[in-house]
Amino acid sequence: MNNLLTTPAISDKNREKLLWLLASATFIIFFQAYMIAPLIPSLATTFGVSQQLTGILIPAYLIPYAVSTLFFGLLADRFRPTSIITASLTAFVALSFFTSTAANMDQFILWRFLTGVGSSGVIPISVSLTGRLFSFEERGRPLGLLFGAMAGGAAAGSTLGVAVAPVVGWRFLFIGLAILASIALLLLIFSIKKLRLPKPITTGITLTAIINGYYNLLAQRRGLRTYFYVFCNGIFHSGVFTWLGLYLKDNYGLNEWQIGLALMGYGLPGFIFGPFIGRAADKNGRKRLLPSGILLSALSVGLLALHLPLWMACLLITILSLGYDLSQPLLAGIVTDLGKNQPGQAMGLNVFTLFMGFGLGSLLFGAMVPYGWAVALITFTTFQLTIALFGFKVFKRETNKI
Repeated sequence: MNNLLTTPAISDKNREKLLWLLASATFIIFFQAYMIAPLIPSLATTFGVSQQLTGILIPAYLIPYAVSTLFFGLLADRFRPTSIITASLTAFVALSFFTSTAANMDQFILWRFLTGVGSSGVIPISVSLTGRLFSFEERGRPLGLLFGAMAGGAAAGSTLGVAVAPVVGWRFLFIGLAILASIALLLLIFSIKKLRLPKPITTGITLTAIINGYYNLLAQRRGLRTYFYVFCNGIFHSGVFTWLGLYLKDNYGLNEWQIGLALMGYGLPGFIFGPFIGRAADKNGRKRLLPSGILLSALSVGLLALHLPLWMACLLITILSLGYDLSQPLLAGIVTDLGKNQPGQAMGLNVFTLFMGFGLGSLLFGAMVPYGWAVALITFTTFQLTIALFGFKVFKRETNKI
């Protein structure tokens, strides 16, 4: 696959404006994604169904989201990536409105499934577009901002969603987010017109070329190890975070509102320090920073197994989030460099790998919970600690110069 991705000179002002609009859209999408889990008990009561059935809302969104990123990535290499982003954000707006009209749980699950399909082009293509607009040596800060928006959206969604829903109702939550996304969409369209990015000149878009594209990404040692770590990091963080609410309920007797407050720290480090972490990666490289983030995550979860006082558990949850912010955005930065000639396909594979890890991690950790929280937490800690220690060797060449 030959993909010419020349980018015209773009003013720093227009480039920054686009970056912040993409971060805003990212924040809204992650807010909606993470506000669902804390609402499962109340939604089950509202629709008169079991919490087990209501829990399908999570994989009903994550799985189609993961699979669809592969197709959006391919489209972004053939068409203007900005066109894919605006089309996907438009789908998010429309489907959010439709979700607010769900009359029963079956309809709710269907709309979440379709939202996963339709909205999955925004974030991965935004990340790959960042790879076009910023050189590898300066890419850490903008990627830190995008991943900070993801973390901030996750933290706000899991906290504010459960707090606001009893006041305004879950339907208005979806309507309100659709309105905010509509505003971001209009501003984004106006900003994109000023950029005037050329359409990628792509030849050889065939099944063989697509397969060769994935082969080229995974055949090189740097690519295989990076995607492997994306997958493993997804398993660990999703496995732990998905069950933190139940962990806090079982170990500290917290109610839904208190759980939301306790989880607020998850996402704050990336939201506040994401760009600074990115700048550190730009200046010093990723060889120590990336595995250090993985190691920090492992240690924080290992300490959670000790059943420390609640304030310390909340602090450790915040540190766990910091570990994610020190690892996943830096891995994405490597992916954008791997996919210089196929950025959409490279980032589509990255998000697919990450969300598959998310799904598997949630299932694996949940399967261990019946054996005790200590067993589940220590098992996941051992796993993450192992890949962290190997990571110092695996990523030793990831300096700020490639």
